[in-house]
Amino acid sequence: MCGFAGLITRPTSNQNLIKIASHMVEAISYRGPDDSGVWHDEEIGIALAHKRLAIVDLSSAGHQPMQSTKGRFVIVFNGEIYNHTDIRKELESLNIKQNWRGSSDTETLLAAIENWGLELALQKSVGMFAFSLYDRKEKVLHLVRDRFGEKPLYWGICSSGCEIALLFGSELSSIRRYPGFNNPIDRDSLSQLMSFSYIAAPRSIITGIEKLPVGHLVTIKLPLDPSKPKPCSRAWWKLNDLIEDSCKAIFNSEFEAISNVENALSKSVKDQLEADVSVGCFLSGGIDSSLIAALSQSNISRKLKTFTIGFEEAEFNEATHARAIAKHLGTEHFEETLTSKDAIRLIPNLANIYCEPFADSSQLPTHLVCRSARNSGLNVVLSGDGGDELFGGYNRYIWVPKIWKRLGFIPKGVRDMSSDLIYGVPELLWRYLGKLMSINQLHYKVNKLLVRVKEIDSQNDLYKSLLKENWGGNIISQKGLGQNTIIQNEDYIEKNIPGTLRISQTERMMAMDSIGYLPEDILVKLDRAAMAVSLETRLPFLDHRVARAAWRVPLEMKIRNNQSKWILRKILEKHIPNELINRPKSGFSMPIGSWLRGPLRNWASELLNPDKLSDEGFINPILATKVWEEHLSGRYDHTTKLWNILMWQAWLEQWG
Repeated sequence: MCGFAGLITRPTSNQNLIKIASHMVEAISYRGPDDSGVWHDEEIGIALAHKRLAIVDLSSAGHQPMQSTKGRFVIVFNGEIYNHTDIRKELESLNIKQNWRGSSDTETLLAAIENWGLELALQKSVGMFAFSLYDRKEKVLHLVRDRFGEKPLYWGICSSGCEIALLFGSELSSIRRYPGFNNPIDRDSLSQLMSFSYIAAPRSIITGIEKLPVGHLVTIKLPLDPSKPKPCSRAWWKLNDLIEDSCKAIFNSEFEAISNVENALSKSVKDQLEADVSVGCFLSGGIDSSLIAALSQSNISRKLKTFTIGFEEAEFNEATHARAIAKHLGTEHFEETLTSKDAIRLIPNLANIYCEPFADSSQLPTHLVCRSARNSGLNVVLSGDGGDELFGGYNRYIWVPKIWKRLGFIPKGVRDMSSDLIYGVPELLWRYLGKLMSINQLHYKVNKLLVRVKEIDSQNDLYKSLLKENWGGNIISQKGLGQNTIIQNEDYIEKNIPGTLRISQTERMMAMDSIGYLPEDILVKLDRAAMAVSLETRLPFLDHRVARAAWRVPLEMKIRNNQSKWILRKILEKHIPNELINRPKSGFSMPIGSWLRGPLRNWASELLNPDKLSDEGFINPILATKVWEEHLSGRYDHTTKLWNILMWQAWLEQWG
């Protein structure tokens, strides 16, 4: 796991290129504290800079930027190619002579590209990655991102500063280091943040700078010609194609499905345990992390190190479950408790950790558990992320069809009247009902649904409405800005998972989450939280071979008798007793709402000061104040809305 940055300008001096590229990559030195380097070509006006976190081949043979054997290609690479030894064997079986300098996966990828071409090498690669590849023969730069978007890549044009330049890097903070960079804030992206808690690719918070979408690459011809339009990216891999192919070969029996998924996942875990440094696992106590930990422990002879986060508030605390599972598996278990005091200490650093505003509140415990793992001497940690999207783990996959089945028959006028009545139920009663039903934040979830009942006309509408916040007005100060962004985000998802795909509505939700919520929220949260402490995270569920097996599993083997991830539970039963894992899903929730009314109140009040909001000119101070006061009253739970604003405000103070 590493970080990189680079630029393309008009031909310039050696010293200037090296100085700028070095300055840019230094902004993300935490992504690669072990080594650094810069490659440049003054005649063409390009520089590639790299920061290395040494995981595979710790020697100088893994140094980057790295040139291919014949010198045609130069690469800066972030990620891991898990099957790189198999690729080496395949090259050797074809009698392709290769003078290997070391054992790094980056060198293997370069050899594959040099012998097979870029796209075939990508298709053969199993892993997570983002990289920049310069072809010295064709004088083109390729920017490439992995299938599911585990690794980030920003790129775009800066038309201010020294001169027009095309900039790229692992994080936005590197790009902002370009001399004189002052591209403005993209208000449409800010509107998207207020609705979804994240900014989805291809947008970023900065005008003119994009995130490369998952499974995409873009090719840029050199030397840079400012008179030509910026090139468009294209997909080298599509989840839609995988789903279509997999649905043609659905498993016919439970035995066939279970054995194939177990084999694929076991192979993925085994591959991802390979490293020249120490490896451990996150363990939340849920199905996904428990299964990854169980398979990991069965693949190694030593005690596996596992990590979890707990909370003082009992309704949010799952640490006891994780502790029991760790004891059963025999792992060396580490546990930390996140308190409001810890949150207050961490919050000022969030804007540094996240190079653009990001507002999933579980970013706090995620960073803390990453820090705990790193402080325990680990360099690599396996995580269970991705299992929910592939195997039907989210509660919405069960509840949305049920709710729509009932709502769909009710006349719209009656629906509107009923939602108004239920909306008036006090929060204390909802909390009581939530405890009885073992559903965290029931009040928030019900109210979120009721506000949208008046707008939905289909199950798909209901699903999409649950993913975004309805402000009841324009939260962005300047009237009209931001409205198109939300539509574009949904259209992008619809385009990639078209209605012609022959899958059920529930499977459609899973597919849409896989190209939307997963890469834009879950994977962003994990990557930034981990890399801030120089920790590599690996996700066995997101091996595309596991995904292919998952999509061959019929829905009734994923969700059965109102229980999610049935097939994963059957595999997990071989390792862990049912009584330790058979409980309602609660997610990685936090008591942010109550903290905002208590220990975080002063911090939030300062950022939400109406005069401050008015002076900055981004957030509507009247609507923001109304939401804040309603939340403080205890009658409404506006946690997500407020966290969206607060994370924006904190980011603006740091970067604006």
